[in-house]
Amino acid sequence: MSVVRPILIVDDEPVARESLAAWLREDGYQVETAASGAEALARAKETDYEVYFVDLKMPPGADGIETMKAVLCIRPQASIVIITAHATVDTAILAMKEGAQDYLVKPFNPEGISLLLRRLLKVKTLERENVILRKRLERRQRFGDLISKNPQMHAIFDLIRQVAGTRSTILIQGESGTGKELLARAIHNESDRAGGPFVAVACAALAETLLESELFGYERGAFTGAVGQKKGKLELAHGGTLFLDEIGDISPKLQVDLLRFLQERSFCRVGGAREVPVDVRVIAATNLELQQAVREGRFRQELFYRLNVINIRLPPLADRREDIPLLASHFIETFGPELGKRVEGVSDGALRILMGMDWPGNVRELENAVERALVTCRSTQLGVEDFQFLMGGSSSAAGWVPPADVPLKEVERQVILATLQRNGGNIRRTSSVLGIDRSTLYEKLKRYGVAAGD
Repeated sequence: MSVVRPILIVDDEPVARESLAAWLREDGYQVETAASGAEALARAKETDYEVYFVDLKMPPGADGIETMKAVLCIRPQASIVIITAHATVDTAILAMKEGAQDYLVKPFNPEGISLLLRRLLKVKTLERENVILRKRLERRQRFGDLISKNPQMHAIFDLIRQVAGTRSTILIQGESGTGKELLARAIHNESDRAGGPFVAVACAALAETLLESELFGYERGAFTGAVGQKKGKLELAHGGTLFLDEIGDISPKLQVDLLRFLQERSFCRVGGAREVPVDVRVIAATNLELQQAVREGRFRQELFYRLNVINIRLPPLADRREDIPLLASHFIETFGPELGKRVEGVSDGALRILMGMDWPGNVRELENAVERALVTCRSTQLGVEDFQFLMGGSSSAAGWVPPADVPLKEVERQVILATLQRNGGNIRRTSSVLGIDRSTLYEKLKRYGVAAGD
């Protein structure tokens, strides 16, 4: 048998110390010894021992409990067994309360020690395996700042790893708020251009002439106010990545200019005649259906082909609802410290609300919702009351006064109808808030003679 790290025995009695060490060595363990708490601490600073056997009484100096506390400060994951000649319930409780895994009573039973040590080592092995699996799962669920356990998103992550190292142009399509820029940054950071600049341009935010000079730069005198030469985003992105957000909104003229650059990998500044070559990887993004825009003549087919070398389509949040708890936890961890809030998670009821929402604004809308809930939260957990704004109301269940002298069925009917009205007739969201299945809600509405649509 062999272990990764040795075992340390700490006892001021030489006979007890060496006899225990001899038994463990016979079992195949690597064992070291220390005659005092001070010596044990010195050794613990140099070596990460697998298990510590520490005598409870070690005069003079630190006793076993004090030694154990000091060791745990240095090695928080250490497994410590307290050794005592006079075991009592109080002794055991004190040792376990302060962090001991177990305790041994003198005189030792060799078979009992062997069983105890095998059990401790098995637990530590499982703990290490859990840590490895958890890290592996986290790596699987994360790509840059993107977080998902959705199979479709994982397929995108795998594709990115394959194409990140190339210079091929990438077109990212998806609804607003799905994380297109985050994906573009992840691609850049995964590539061999990670040491170069990542330059983002919001194409929809600028008029045609401004966007042209923003992209290509300009020469002195190119237009009124051009008092000197200015480099454009293409030059600034040299050696790195240029991200063109909302590429579907650029004008026909800019489509021609951009197509020429993608073909030649060089351009002229506005008002200039000299070709400026640059080494840039272009990633474009849009929330439009460019294929439809091409068919309608609003987007050049040649440019679409140049941009669409590698196509990535990000799914809306409504198609990856299993990510909502994961994303909510991530946003709590992100915004909680910034807002000075110690919030540990989301209640089951609040989570049902989040899972039942349609999220037309996708991940960005969920992010804003969690941040707003954190601002007003007065507990260590985000509850239903913290997300009332999502349902168009601010009243809480605590302030609701049930009607008197009304049958239970009528109360239920009123609650269901009020919730349905507050959620705009949305069956899925209403059933989520009420905490019942949609089939159950349909049955109750039918019983009450209420017509409903999803």
